Amino acid sequence: MITKTTKLSQINPNIKTDAFLREFIIENSKGIDEFRKRPAIVVCPGGGYAGVSDREALPIAFSFLGQDFSAFVLTYSVAPHKYPTQLLEVSAAIAYIRENAEAYHIDADKIIVIGFSAGGHLAASIGTLWNADVVTDTLKIKKGANKPNGLILSYPVITSGDAAHKGPFVNLIGEEAENKELYDYLSLEKRVTADTMPTFLWHTANDGAVPVENSLLFASALQKHKVPFELHIFPDGVHGLSLCNEITACNENLINPHCEQWLGLAVKWIKANF
Repeated sequence: MITKTTKLSQINPNIKTDAFLREFIIENSKGIDEFRKRPAIVVCPGGGYAGVSDREALPIAFSFLGQDFSAFVLTYSVAPHKYPTQLLEVSAAIAYIRENAEAYHIDADKIIVIGFSAGGHLAASIGTLWNADVVTDTLKIKKGANKPNGLILSYPVITSGDAAHKGPFVNLIGEEAENKELYDYLSLEKRVTADTMPTFLWHTANDGAVPVENSLLFASALQKHKVPFELHIFPDGVHGLSLCNEITACNENLINPHCEQWLGLAVKWIKANF
């Protein structure tokens, strides 16, 4: 396995950032399949755009490594850095992975972005805004080089409307009164089009931090635009479950055997659709 940490400013000198990408690349083996091309998972941890959660970073990457994915963990910029910094960072990361797909034995058509909570907002941002002018104009990349092939949204922050979890939006944009237009623009259920990629979503019905309506609104928008999706609403569970087991739990409320099945379901969804 190749493991390394790469600064995004080295990946793309057009972006001024301290963000970095932790890379876990499975090398081919003559004893298994020396010509295998694997899917890649790009992990966007949560943290409310105020931090980047360790609980939703390496444990997620290692879980997908065990399913024969090469994995990349994006430690993106948080407050006081504002939009579009984070969108540029995830764009640069995806374009870099795609550019190096052959060397990394990665299938360039199987790059999946997974995000948790506010990281889910970032994942949904690249899923809906990958073709925004600010991306290609700033990064000087080929249009579509940053487009993921699929999304996994885990209890994601999506809407700035009635069901909003306001904190991440304040960290990403500033106070709503100062920029109502950008609040509306980054309410991502409104940004879904037919060019949005297939999406797997999971949430709990009684999430007390990010209301389940966030996933429902995004799924409804996908349905409207005839974009394939799979949605799982589990009846009970606190926000921030991550793997839902002892590996990522800092208290017993984060252990939830019923919700723990999301990972297996997501892997089956990827294998069935890509």
